[in-house]
Amino acid sequence: MEFNHFLSAYYPDTNYGGDRLYADMIAQAKHADRLGYRGVTIPEHHLINILLVPDPLQMAVKVASVTRNLEIVTSVCVLPLHDMRVFAGSAIQADILCEGRLILGVGRGAFAYEMARMGKPIEESRERFDESLDVLMALFTREEVSWKGKYYNFEPITVMPRPVTKPMPQIMMAALIPEAIEASVKRGFHIQTTPLNATVEKMKEQVDAFMRGKQSLGAAGKHLRLALSRVCCVAKSEADARAKLGLAYDYYGRFHNVFTGPGIVENGAIRHLPLKQTMEEFKQSIIICQAAEMIDRLGLYHELGVNDFIMNVNIGHSNDEALECMERFGSDVLPHFVPKQKVA
Repeated sequence: MEFNHFLSAYYPDTNYGGDRLYADMIAQAKHADRLGYRGVTIPEHHLINILLVPDPLQMAVKVASVTRNLEIVTSVCVLPLHDMRVFAGSAIQADILCEGRLILGVGRGAFAYEMARMGKPIEESRERFDESLDVLMALFTREEVSWKGKYYNFEPITVMPRPVTKPMPQIMMAALIPEAIEASVKRGFHIQTTPLNATVEKMKEQVDAFMRGKQSLGAAGKHLRLALSRVCCVAKSEADARAKLGLAYDYYGRFHNVFTGPGIVENGAIRHLPLKQTMEEFKQSIIICQAAEMIDRLGLYHELGVNDFIMNVNIGHSNDEALECMERFGSDVLPHFVPKQKVA
């Protein structure tokens, strides 16, 4: 199992400034590269102060310019929000400028608040995503593509430049529901998923769905990867773990406001709403603890067959604290899972 750092761009204090926010994300990417992480992931969200990267491809190119080894994964590009005739060229350009290190994570969108205000209601997102993905793959792999569908209708075009990565930039599918995970694997896609702050049992259902799909493909599926994301911070002490747990609890109170809740947002800032979980239940569903305990808890994910564990450490503490968490992880946890020759 290898590890990926989530450049999750959490912005609890909207007076902090976007320039400082993105400088923090770049600093974290450089740190991940030095510590021996496999890669970084970059979200796409708009109009809200969680996961605030409006253009993940632009960020990917910047990260590629200041790192040497990192795989750069979008997490995820929300296809229904884009015109595939524009997006296809942007993705090809980003893949070229990232020198082949880009993995194009794609999804249908998760926040009803965001999707509605962008004019693409969440209720239509599955249908829009399915057609967008088909159009995108056609534009990647064929020249003189025409289309007549529900959301796209155009005469023959050829996206330029043509892909350098053949036959097209690598695609990783975002899916949460086990049935969707299994179906996407059977189509030949890498998978990116997360149980969010749900139980370990929920996580196992997602992993099992990936494994069923992969096994059904036989040798053709051996290369497929499962990337799984969770809030995960190495604390320096029990007191530090308790403090970080409180920050994470507040983070998810805001996250679920726009994910499953009413979408109460004021001047771009998401209001904190109470979680249904108790603090003790919440503690068991994320990974905030000292290094020895983290090694044990991550061992389960390794045993289940997760290929890439995506770590979200940006839960509201300072960037210095985030870098310190990464440093503790790199020195005390990472060597237990990654061969020494891969660690810088």
